[in-house]
Amino acid sequence: MRKQIVAGNWKMNNDLAQTETLITELKKQIQTSKAEVMIAPVFTNLWPSFQALRKHDIEVIAQNMHFADSGAYTGEVGPGMLLSVGIKTVILGHSERRAYFNETDEILAKKVDAALKHGMRIIFCFGEELNDRKSGNHESVVENQIKNALFHLDGKAFENIVLAYEPVWAIGTGETASPEQAQEMHAFIRKTLSGNYSDAIANSVSILYGGSVKPSNAREIFSKPDVDGGLIGGASLEAKDFFAIVNAI
Repeated sequence: MRKQIVAGNWKMNNDLAQTETLITELKKQIQTSKAEVMIAPVFTNLWPSFQALRKHDIEVIAQNMHFADSGAYTGEVGPGMLLSVGIKTVILGHSERRAYFNETDEILAKKVDAALKHGMRIIFCFGEELNDRKSGNHESVVENQIKNALFHLDGKAFENIVLAYEPVWAIGTGETASPEQAQEMHAFIRKTLSGNYSDAIANSVSILYGGSVKPSNAREIFSKPDVDGGLIGGASLEAKDFFAIVNAI
């Protein structure tokens, strides 16, 4: 049975004091679903967050990492460094990393390999932009992003990979993706996995939805058969909203 996951990507928000306050509020919330719950603070707050949640069910994860263990890569953080502060899961390929920091499929494939080499779990993000959706190229864009970064792996690697579909065109653009559109793309992603690997692998991989999930729409989105949870942005910065989404599963 596929794991259900709700991961909060805090992006570049919350200093240490704000992080500690939000974690305190998260601890007060009651979880009624069986979903795995994760939060991704900024790099500077990973260790104190891990310490604060060491005996709690909420997993602290990283928003990004470099593919090298160490070296002349000013400002970067390697996989071994994340593991040394208790971080075992990393988000890779987020649309903002692709758009603002020019992360290519080739770079992401190297990051994926590095994370797997260190035994880490990956939340791998991908998704089309508005012009791709309007031109009808959305499926081919998503298929290429997945294939170029992941399909050099053997099937066993997918035991440590969670997929996260981000319809970039529906995030902060005024456009809205319907639950039906989310299901349609998630089903296509699963079909793509099945075609390259097997039905068994395709049906075992969790696929999260990352398109502006809120308490008001979470239950309908999560009710779709191929949606296994969400990668949550802004709504994860409010403890009550975040757990309303968690409990929608």
